[in-house]
Amino acid sequence: MADGGSPATERSLSEMLRDIEALTALADGWDEAARSGAQARAEAIDALNAEAFRRLIRHLQGVDGMGAALKSAAADDVVYAVLRRHGILRASLFERVDAALDTVRPMLASHGGDAELVSVEDATATVRFLGACDGCPASALTFYAGVKKAIQEQVPQITDVKQAKGLGGGGGDQVHFTSPFAAYQKEGWSKAADLDDVPDGSTQVFEVDGHSVFISRFGDRVTCFENACAHMGMAMDGGEIADGFITCPYHEFKYSLESGECLTAPEVQLQPHGVRVVGDRIEIRVTQ
Repeated sequence: MADGGSPATERSLSEMLRDIEALTALADGWDEAARSGAQARAEAIDALNAEAFRRLIRHLQGVDGMGAALKSAAADDVVYAVLRRHGILRASLFERVDAALDTVRPMLASHGGDAELVSVEDATATVRFLGACDGCPASALTFYAGVKKAIQEQVPQITDVKQAKGLGGGGGDQVHFTSPFAAYQKEGWSKAADLDDVPDGSTQVFEVDGHSVFISRFGDRVTCFENACAHMGMAMDGGEIADGFITCPYHEFKYSLESGECLTAPEVQLQPHGVRVVGDRIEIRVTQ
């Protein structure tokens, strides 16, 4: 209770964190001995608080109904932040997935893009590309070879990673056709064809490293996708190819050969492979 018997006003987590940052900044002008002493005192207080919280929770866990109450209390952002700081609570699944995204963000940033974690529900994470990565023709490759791989390797509880489309800042002159991950991959490239084998505006089918793939050429851009419909995985090389689109001959799902996106069902897309032109040859790097 505040003076006079009135309830104290609750402060937000962001307000209290700003205060801590301001107080921490005061030490910038101190000499080394003063900074070291202040740091040691803060660490000692942290250790005392952490031990007190552990003992309190240990005692309360034996009380009927207290487990549910503690879980409910941890939903408060201030309580959660403090318990996380002291290592009493594990990072949430959302935080762990976002930390996995942090490992690929520098590479995305080098190409003017970024990625944000939209949601984590059960075992599914949804990611949205931002900046130059949003709407980039190679975003599908970036998604499969970088973002999805990083999340599933570092957070094995996530069994499905989806890409939220059409909601970012996107594109413009900053878009790079080649996925940022292609430039960093030094191994695993195989010759697919000579550049002359794929005339401008055409799409050809090749067998590379046990995969049937479509390679298309759009001026100075080349794309490569698995020859398999995202609907049921059937080969599509018997389907109609016109104006940069291919239509599956079985169930008429229509895809862009430039971006891999599906016009019939926007939530699916063709499986992309890394592609680059070296001299007069086209090389691909198969993505799983």
